[in-house]
Formats: sequence, C-alpha cells, structure tokens
Amino acid sequence: MFRILAYLNKLLLPSFTKRKLDLSKAKNWQLALLGYKYYVTSRVINQ
Repeated sequence: MFRILAYLNKLLLPSFTKRKLDLSKAKNWQLALLGYKYYVTSRVINQ
C-alpha cells in the first residue's frame, strides 16, 4: 500500500527539493506535505 502511495506522490505532488524550498520560509501546508511525504517514504523503506 505504501509503495503505491509513494509512486503516486512522486507523480502528483510537487518536489520541494527541485524548487530549493527554504524550510524557514515554508508555509504550513508545505511543511505538512513534506511531513506526509517523509512518513510514506519511511514506511516504504521499512517494509
């Protein structure tokens, strides 16, 4: 399940590393999205 979510995240969600997002200036929704992507990625690695 998390593998599918990770694949969909890669296709649909923006990449903040390519945009060189500064975390100190990030908005709350950007931080929430980053946390979600981290959660899904860590679950895929631990499977």
